[in-house]
Amino acid sequence: MTEIVTFGCRLNAYESEAIRARASEAGLTDAIVFNTCAVTGEAVRQSRQAIRKARRANPNARIIVTGCAAQTEPETYAGMTEVDLVLGNAEKLDAASYADFGVAAAERVRVNDIMSVRETAAQFVDSFEGRARAFLQIQNGCDHRCTFCIIPYGRGNSRSVPMGAAVEEAQRLVAAGLPEIVLTGVDLTAYGADLPGAPSLGKLVRKMLKLVPELARLRLSSIDSIEADRDLMAAIAEEARLMPHFHLSAQSGDDMILKRMKRRHSRNDTIAFCEEVRCLRPDAAFGADLIAGFPTETETMFENTLKLVDDAGLSTLHVFPFSPRKGTPAARMPQLPREIVKARAARLRAHGANAFAARLASLVGREITLLVEKPGFGRTECFAPAVFQGAAVAGALLRVRIVGADAAYLIAEPLA
Repeated sequence: MTEIVTFGCRLNAYESEAIRARASEAGLTDAIVFNTCAVTGEAVRQSRQAIRKARRANPNARIIVTGCAAQTEPETYAGMTEVDLVLGNAEKLDAASYADFGVAAAERVRVNDIMSVRETAAQFVDSFEGRARAFLQIQNGCDHRCTFCIIPYGRGNSRSVPMGAAVEEAQRLVAAGLPEIVLTGVDLTAYGADLPGAPSLGKLVRKMLKLVPELARLRLSSIDSIEADRDLMAAIAEEARLMPHFHLSAQSGDDMILKRMKRRHSRNDTIAFCEEVRCLRPDAAFGADLIAGFPTETETMFENTLKLVDDAGLSTLHVFPFSPRKGTPAARMPQLPREIVKARAARLRAHGANAFAARLASLVGREITLLVEKPGFGRTECFAPAVFQGAAVAGALLRVRIVGADAAYLIAEPLA
């Protein structure tokens, strides 16, 4: 049996299922695979800690480390006596990587130049959340070079799964009984630029909904609002099966910090996108990735990010205290004291929690359809969590009335 330990994003979660399938094809047994994240130094520290703990608990298991941190700093893991094999992000999706461990120390590290990878193949996996939801990778890598981000060096340049292969995988997942698919990628709205004819994300969304009519719900993972194409906006307006929850890679609400991050959008761009989408889909909800304590950030600049939560109507925040990553320009900028970074992150999280509670309260009294993830728990179209009494099974679509809300959940009653 092979255990997979996943750190980081939904794309990593998806690829962990691909790793499980490839390792099974290779006949790998009695092994633990760590699929790491490189977004923050803390993520790397946590993975190293987990590896040491796993070795103590499983002295005879083979330990394999892969993922973005293994790609960007293979020497970190190669230097750990607990680790038997280090695989890069391309190598982890090849069954042959798990078939032969080799004997020489040099063979313990198999990490090639990720920038040389030109294609992203569809991975046929069963990445399910309680038989309710499947992730479908349609894009990998990133062509942008934000000053804080190490991920392009872990994932390589942007590359897309061909539209036909993506639609075929969606058809297979729906045939397996999955009512919802989440499209994932590193830079999802960059989809298609490398493909013949440069089809956009919006074109893929519309084609997938047309050719897979049995698909009840299609959802997008994190998007870059400045890259949203007109077909995507039309799909938001016209396709009820495209779920009205949009998570934005906003990062900051201050224009000077955005410039120093080398982002391509302004504060007003984020607000304008949310306003346009609300005009098209009044029930839309918005989340965002936001960084607190970026180098040179003043209190006034930070307050602009706090205000963005209200001005754009954000209700689900992923808050990251700035963490300098070796090799990035931001790591060479004047750093803020860690106590200030942590305090600002805490304030931003608290503000986000209040916004989330207010969003839930606004839904009380409405009739909504839940996708049941497990008995007694499901999510609305806008991804709000709800609890209910009843025996509905995972994967069921359940019509409910929202009768209450607390700070974390909606309280729903099934309709007869």
